[in-house]
Amino acid sequence: MMADQNPEQGSLNCFTCQARERTEWCVLDDAELELLNKGRLTREYLPGEVIFHEGDPCRGVFCLETGMVGVRKTDADGNSVLLYLVTPGDTLGYRAMLAGEDYRASAEALEPTRICVIDVPTVRSLLEHNPALGLRYLKRVSMSLGNAEEKILHNATLSVRARFAHLLLVLIDKYGEKSSDGPTEFELPLSRHDLASMIGTTPESMSRTIKKMESDGVARFAGRTVHIPEIEILVQEFEPDHYV
Repeated sequence: MMADQNPEQGSLNCFTCQARERTEWCVLDDAELELLNKGRLTREYLPGEVIFHEGDPCRGVFCLETGMVGVRKTDADGNSVLLYLVTPGDTLGYRAMLAGEDYRASAEALEPTRICVIDVPTVRSLLEHNPALGLRYLKRVSMSLGNAEEKILHNATLSVRARFAHLLLVLIDKYGEKSSDGPTEFELPLSRHDLASMIGTTPESMSRTIKKMESDGVARFAGRTVHIPEIEILVQEFEPDHYV
């Protein structure tokens, strides 16, 4: 069950947070950090718990300290589509906060997760007084737009197999024990249904792609465990020969 922790409780605070240097908040001075610390609430979520729902009023931004979060939207047929993953150091909810809108997607904990929630008045006050913070958020929005454009391009020009290979390479970069001249093994953090939705295909097409990659010796799958004999072979799957 979701658990709340006030800023005064425990040892966690904005001054000692190890994830802060990877966030927009790294530009704050001590006085601003004190304001940030007073305006936050730490929450812990179990896998499957919803952090906010699509359409909820924006109540703040969410800074991920540990764990992993999936951002989802509901399509026209009522199916849940996984859009992207949020990992420690990432920020959630900033677009709704900046635009003064409701949340346009839902966020769900995919593993035990700890998040700091910073209320809207605190964020807006800091943005008004620290131009560097605003530039950091502008950079975050620009990167998000670039990633969305890249995903649209991949879905339009790459085969399902190439898109899946690219996703595996991204996941290996985050979760795998990489080796340039040997095998790589890691645990998929997602179900096959979510993997399919992330690359814009169906679970059935995903299953066929996995079987073909196994028969070609590109990868082996056992449940959520993925074994890649050679990273270079997987990289070759993302080459122009695999464009549609």
